[in-house]
Order: sequence, then C-alpha cells, then structure tokens
Amino acid sequence: MRQHLVMGNWKLNGTKASVEALIKGLTPAAAAHPSVQVAVCPPVIFLGLVEQLTAGTKIAYGAQNADLHESGAFTGENAPSMLKAFGCTYSLVGHSERRTLHAETDDVVAAKYEVIQKAGLVPVLCIGETLAQFEAGTTNTVVETQLKAVIDRCGIASFENAVVAYEPVWAIGTGKTATPEIAQSVHAHIRQYLAGFDAAVAAKVQILYGGSVTGATAADLFGQPDIDGGLVGGASLKVDDFSQIIAGAAK
Repeated sequence: MRQHLVMGNWKLNGTKASVEALIKGLTPAAAAHPSVQVAVCPPVIFLGLVEQLTAGTKIAYGAQNADLHESGAFTGENAPSMLKAFGCTYSLVGHSERRTLHAETDDVVAAKYEVIQKAGLVPVLCIGETLAQFEAGTTNTVVETQLKAVIDRCGIASFENAVVAYEPVWAIGTGKTATPEIAQSVHAHIRQYLAGFDAAVAAKVQILYGGSVTGATAADLFGQPDIDGGLVGGASLKVDDFSQIIAGAAK
C-alpha cells in the first residue's frame, strides 16, 4: 500500500514568526494522523529554523529548488548537498513556476533530478500541462514527454526513490481544481506510462496532485485509487486549512 503524502510548498512566503507558528500549529495534526506523511518546503533561508522546529516531530521538509552544481561561482544558488546538510528529505524539481519563470527545460529538470537524487534527497518531480494544452487535449502527451526526459537520463529505477507531482498549471493559484475524476484519469495515465517501463516501480511510486487543493476537496481527491496525496500551495500557509487537508488524506 502506498502511504499518502501531503506536502506544503510555501513558495516565496513567510517570516520567522509565521514559520514558527505554522510548524507549531501543524505538529498536532501531523501527530494525530500517523498514516499520513507530512512535509513542508519553505524558502531556503528558513531551512535552519525549520530544522530546529521540526526536531522530534513527524514533519519532514525539503527545498523548493536545487542547483545543478555542488560548488562554484553560481551566486544565489544552493547545492543539493547543502540542502541535505540541513536535514532536508526532499527537493522539488521542475515546478511549473521554475519551468515558466526561469525557463527550465525538460533536460534541465532531468539534470537537476539526477543531482538531487545523487545527494541523497528525494526528488519531487513536478509535471503538468498549461490551460492551452489541456484544452487542446494534449495533457497525456505533455506529461509523457516530461517523464521521458527523466527516464532517458536517470532510468526508470530512479523512481523507486522519487515522488511525482501532477500539477495542472491552469489550476495553480487560480482556485480552479480538476475534478477528482479528471485528476484520477491523469494520475492513472502517469502510472500506466511508467508501468510500460517497469510495472513494479510504477505500482510503488507516490503520485501527488497539485492544484489548489483545499480542506473541502482533499478527501475526494485523495480517495481516488492513483492519487497518493497532494502538493499544496496557498492552503499550506494556513494551519487550519493544511490540518484539514492532512485529515482528508487520512480518510
């Protein structure tokens, strides 16, 4: 049985005070639902604080991005080994905002996935289509292409220690959410595509849904057979909302 994973992507949000309040507020919810894995991805500047605050709790954490390089003249970047040294379990890679705002191609995403994994972190590979691609009916082709770039570089076995997050770009921060049936259909296709390379790996990999998940929609989404939790944006910044989502993953 795949365990449900609920991961908060805080993006460029937070203060020292709000981070402390969030972690302290989420600790009871995480403890109350031991069947659910709970993780947060804060801005990198707060990793040291999150490391301290999560000690002794069941809340894991990760980074929102990692650089391709381990060291060198790359101002503003963070090496995967640096993230690992601060206790990170995960690192997002290929989030739609990185692909769009920072022009990260499928090849760049695959290369980052590789160095993240080699550093001992679990890459959370974000894939998904734009509204235009969704309306054109090319969703399956888009996610296959994004997955294939990683498989070609790292092999299907790499997904034994990775998470996939399907995020329809048209549902991120818009308040729009794919219906459970639409989301399940894409998740099932992702798993089927991976199974074409290795059925055992495909059966084990966690596939998260990311796209305006709320406490009200969580249970229905996570109740689908191929949806193994969520990559949560705005709602992860609010203790009550994120706690409801954690509870929804436990049902």
